[in-house]
Amino acid sequence: MGKAANFAAIDLGAESGRVVLGSITDSKLELNELHRFPNGPVRTGDELHWDVLRLWTEMKAGVAIAGRQAGGLKGVGIDTWGVDFGLLGRGDVLLGNPFHYRDARTNGILDRAYGIVPKKEIFDQTGIQFMQFNTIFQLLAMKLGNSVLLDAAETMLMMPDLFNFWFTGRKCVEFSNATTTQAYNPRTNRWAADLIGRLGVPTRIFPEIVASGTVLGPLRKDIAEELAVGDVPLIAPAQHDTGAAVAAVPAARDKGWAFLSSGTWSLMGMEVPKPIITEASYKYNFTNEGGVNGTYRFLKNIMGLWLVQECRRTWQRAGQEYSYGQLTDMAAAAKPFLALVDPDDASFLAPGDMPSRIAAYCTKTGQPVPSTPGEFVRACLESLAMTYRQTLRRIEECTGSRAEVIHIVGGGTQNTHLCQWAADATGCTVVAGPIEATAAGNVAVQAVATGVLKDIWEARDLVRRSFDVVVYQPADTQRWDGPYKKFEQLRA
Repeated sequence: MGKAANFAAIDLGAESGRVVLGSITDSKLELNELHRFPNGPVRTGDELHWDVLRLWTEMKAGVAIAGRQAGGLKGVGIDTWGVDFGLLGRGDVLLGNPFHYRDARTNGILDRAYGIVPKKEIFDQTGIQFMQFNTIFQLLAMKLGNSVLLDAAETMLMMPDLFNFWFTGRKCVEFSNATTTQAYNPRTNRWAADLIGRLGVPTRIFPEIVASGTVLGPLRKDIAEELAVGDVPLIAPAQHDTGAAVAAVPAARDKGWAFLSSGTWSLMGMEVPKPIITEASYKYNFTNEGGVNGTYRFLKNIMGLWLVQECRRTWQRAGQEYSYGQLTDMAAAAKPFLALVDPDDASFLAPGDMPSRIAAYCTKTGQPVPSTPGEFVRACLESLAMTYRQTLRRIEECTGSRAEVIHIVGGGTQNTHLCQWAADATGCTVVAGPIEATAAGNVAVQAVATGVLKDIWEARDLVRRSFDVVVYQPADTQRWDGPYKKFEQLRA
């Protein structure tokens, strides 16, 4: 290959965003974080929004830095969380600030939706798990609230697609993020027009869908001149951040494996060639999200390290400063299986005083209440490991496949106790890494799209050669069996 091929990966997460320079040579992928900036909800009155113009400014600044440092870019790609969107009106003007998925406007919306279209019909048309903040339910909440913005909207763009439009002028939605809307029909490979129409949401706002790896076009001339990066193509990687992370799973092609993208959310599943829309997947509330090469990620969303993050923020507000490392070490020293919680309980969804909510949950379920930060965090982490065990067994039931290995990617790989407890609870070998899977996957898909790499399996081989991983072997799995039965009762 000779000279390195350089790509800018813009990775927006729920807590922070960054621009990463990915450099590919014949033998290695190197990632260099050049620009990091905070992200998070902005409250105005009773509403939660994203600070979209600030994010746009930070993204441009990061791309400019990447262009200068690399001496030229072969591509730029954006990935973000799913479900959230912006609405464009006449003249492609952004109508209001995009809402944050934790905004309260969708409270109670699921039951209202089921009163219009039965729950089973929604699943049969979309194959997507039910979460109140899925795009279609956010849009329904706007419709039922007589939103003037929805009335004026001409185009809906998912968050990365909104930024793509500002970068290039092209309006479309990338496949992996389109599937998170619960408004996409994987049987017909197009928007679920029947469902959208029956819910009273205007079908006119749903734009063209493009495949992961589509070259959307060069940056707009004014943007290219502003950033001094020249005629650089913008590429749609797997724009849902989990899709990008799974693209970088360093899995062997001939091994049975499951993935676990671990961060604020835990997303656990298997990569499958076609969606699994069955009675079992409906019963267990699994989802079929788009992946690279037209594959699907058959997975479950789990609340993840959000519980620990919110506990830490609550303690910070009270003047108790703990690093994540300190909290994890305190958890390891705390009494095992003191209390367990269902991480996906609705009471844990919104920001706020998480320790008090966990205490209330334990009281309601007749369990001892944790009394120290270590006990609270251990309850969260052990409960996550239990959730992984239950989720994996259900994935295997629905797919008919057995996982020999669980590949954990993302920031959660740094939590060594959680990784070991995941191995212990599931009885599977856990391979943790790379930490930077989302950025690596973003770059990898760009590299395939531009011909630098042959296909996604060559990309995964490159990731495997480029990053260290840590292997955790299960130990004393039987110790988890008794508490797991108790956990299943909590989740019943």
